[in-house]
Formats: sequence, C-alpha cells, structure tokens
Amino acid sequence: MSVDQEAQKHRYVVKKVLAKPQHEGAGAIVRRSIGRYELRNLDPFLLLDELSASPPAGFPDHPHRGFETVTYMLQGAVTHQDFSGNKGTIKAGDLQWMTAGRGIVHSEMPAGEGVHRGLQLWINLSSKDKMMEPRYQELQSKDIREVEKDGVHVRIIAGEAFGVRSPIYTQTPTMFLDFTVKPGAQLDQHIPDTWTAFAYILEGEAVFGIPSKPKCSSSSVTSHHAVVLSLGDVVTVRNASDKTLRFVLIGGQPLNEPVVQYGPFVMNTEEEIQKTIEDYHLFRNGFENAKHWKI
Repeated sequence: MSVDQEAQKHRYVVKKVLAKPQHEGAGAIVRRSIGRYELRNLDPFLLLDELSASPPAGFPDHPHRGFETVTYMLQGAVTHQDFSGNKGTIKAGDLQWMTAGRGIVHSEMPAGEGVHRGLQLWINLSSKDKMMEPRYQELQSKDIREVEKDGVHVRIIAGEAFGVRSPIYTQTPTMFLDFTVKPGAQLDQHIPDTWTAFAYILEGEAVFGIPSKPKCSSSSVTSHHAVVLSLGDVVTVRNASDKTLRFVLIGGQPLNEPVVQYGPFVMNTEEEIQKTIEDYHLFRNGFENAKHWKI
C-alpha cells in the first residue's frame, strides 16, 4: 500500500439495506432504500427510490415542500408538469434537479409505452432554505459530463470526479456520481470527510474497502442494495466479478437539524408541518397556483 493510501482515511460499509419492491403513486413500483423503516433518514438524504412504471401507472399530481427532488432516468422517459406551467420530458440519461422550496404541485408520468425506469433522490433543505422560491435545473444526457479511466466510466451528476465537476448547483452541498466499472477494475473516489455517503448498486457486484485493511473491507454487495459508508475522505470500490458493475455514489453535507416529515412535506417542527398542511389545503404561502390547476 502506498504512503498516500496510508495517510487517507478510507470509508467502509457500516450498513447494508436491500431495496424491496413496493407500490407507490398510481400503480408504479419502487425499490426504496433510504426512507424505508430500516433506513428512515440519512442526513441530509430523505429518500432514494429506484422507480419503475408502465402506462397508465405513474405519479399524478402531488405536492412537495421543504426539500429537493432529483430525478435521473435510466430507461424510457417521464413527462413532468407543474402548477406554474412548467412542462418537459426527461429521457434516459437526463437529469432534473428540482428545488421544491416553499411549494410545488406537479406530476410525473411515463412518456410512451414500455417500462420506464429511473432514480429519485430526496435531499433535505436547511431551515433557512425551506421556504425559498422553487427552481429547476435540467441537464440532457449529452450535457452531463463524463470521464473514462482505467476501466472506470463515470457520469458526474453533481459534485466532482477525476478532476471534472458538474455544472449543477446544489443548495445542500451534494455529490451524485454514476459509475460503470469493468471486471477487475477499481476506483478511489474522494469524499469530504464529514459528509454522509452511501452507494446504491444498479447491476453487478461491488466490493468496498481495501483487502489488506480488514476493517475497511466488506463482502460483495449485489444489485438493489444500498450501503451506508463510514466517515472518511476516500472510498475504494472494485469489481471482483466477471460482469459489469454499475452503481451510484451519493454524498452530502449533514444539516444536523430536526426532521419532521408528513408524506411529501419535510419541515423542522410539528407546528411547521401543520402550517404546511393548512397552506396546501387553503392554497396559500406558495400553493396559490394549485387552486385552479389540473393536468
């Protein structure tokens, strides 16, 4: 092992969760890792779903307040529209980073026949940002920065990898990387040492850690599992199988604030949740446009 490796504090797996299929929305199926009872919150992350839907299933109009939603399509396409007149279609490889802030009501429905798959990540906002004005950031697949090196390919959704940075601005500091690793290849990815970090395996098997450091090694992790990583400034991941490995690595700066969640509303206190419910039902304080909006 090199001197550099010794000097770094390597992350290792501290928890593994299998994302089991469950029904969500109107007939859609999701594999939920963060947000299920074994992993309710992972500050600043509230939810990670691997979603799958075929028409007419989908996610009809529903509200959000107090956090960001990140939708990253893997297959097919989803058409989204909201109560302010925003509308668009996110295709395979495309990204939508939506900051709900004080309030959005929107829908997400499959565009066309067949199976439509993607990931949706919910990122909490700090108390000072929860009532900010909503905004969207979107990147088409062709505009997402990519790097390939030594059998490792990465799409940089947010943050930085191999010296290349995404143009996405993250209100809560966040990294979101989509790695594809050839058999036998290995990568070392820097993560700020105080950040929460986890990985979700989309296909293949991943081994996290360094074999020569027992505490830092782990058994292989297979598809549809999320693994929570210890604190540290670098994670080593290798593909020890004979098949391609694909996983997302996600990290974020913890907010260290109370989390009070009621479905699609996430605030800091019960009183704020009650006020949010009233705002939504009375069409006020950010939900005014919902009164006359229909898809």
